[in-house]
Amino acid sequence: MDYQPRPCIVAAPNFNASEDASALRSAMKGFGTDEETIINILTSRTNKQRQLIKEVFNKEYERDIIDDLKGELGGNFENVIIALMTPTEEYMCSELNKAMDGMGTDEETLVEILCSKSNEEIQQIVTSYEKLYGRPLAEHMCSETSGHFRRLLTLIVTGTRDPIGSTNPEKAKEDAAALYAAGEATLGTDEEVFNSIMAHSSFAQLRLVFDEYKELSGMTIEQAIKHEMDGALHDAMIAIVECVQSPAAFFAKQLHKSMDGMGTDDDRLIRIIVSRSEIDLATIKDEFERIYDRTLVSAIANETGGDYKRALCALIKE
Repeated sequence: MDYQPRPCIVAAPNFNASEDASALRSAMKGFGTDEETIINILTSRTNKQRQLIKEVFNKEYERDIIDDLKGELGGNFENVIIALMTPTEEYMCSELNKAMDGMGTDEETLVEILCSKSNEEIQQIVTSYEKLYGRPLAEHMCSETSGHFRRLLTLIVTGTRDPIGSTNPEKAKEDAAALYAAGEATLGTDEEVFNSIMAHSSFAQLRLVFDEYKELSGMTIEQAIKHEMDGALHDAMIAIVECVQSPAAFFAKQLHKSMDGMGTDDDRLIRIIVSRSEIDLATIKDEFERIYDRTLVSAIANETGGDYKRALCALIKE
């Protein structure tokens, strides 16, 4: 079954960048800040429209709208608004860089971003990353990860995945047999075979491979991965499988994870809601309610407050 993504944010009709820039300038001028106007405008425009607002604002008022917003806002509310005002691929690059910067590596963020993307999306990120940080993403990633996990991510970011939608039923049977031979059918695991197939095949092709695998072995591919792998490689493989089967369910689970237990992973919560708002956030919202028997908005309301909560809920359109 083809995935039917439904966005929450679509292009605003009768869009006027100059009017929006003027309203935002007024909202930030003088004493106090009109947060409501900022939320209403920026959560009702696409990223492309926001870039036009930024361009007009900077030119007409000879001011940097990002600096103005940072000067007026704070905390996680500021983080949501700045994420909205950043071109999507640049925002993904900044999140990847943050995940690898300093002591330790946030492998979960690398998995969430890189294992969920098509080849076309990866290429945009790779190009932007080098432009922004002056070094190739693959090089930075290789210095921060290791082993078979590093090899899998390297294959993904070097753009080896087949084009969207490309399938070959006969090859799916061969790959399913190769996966079985590399895992369940032998002592130990040949991770390179798993890496190669998972990183090269289109998501549509992988769907066929997983069906063939179950037919051949009587086990799901998830069961095989759980038996054969652990750590970051296991998490990356499971992320790919979940994104192949249902991206909305994958991101619904990631959102739940960001709000589960003590404290909230605000970076992940903001990143998913902002980055998926124009792709499939409405579908994710429905999946969240189906899986967890509560609305995404009620979960957010329980974990956040004030303008931060209002901005997130506005993006979800509730």
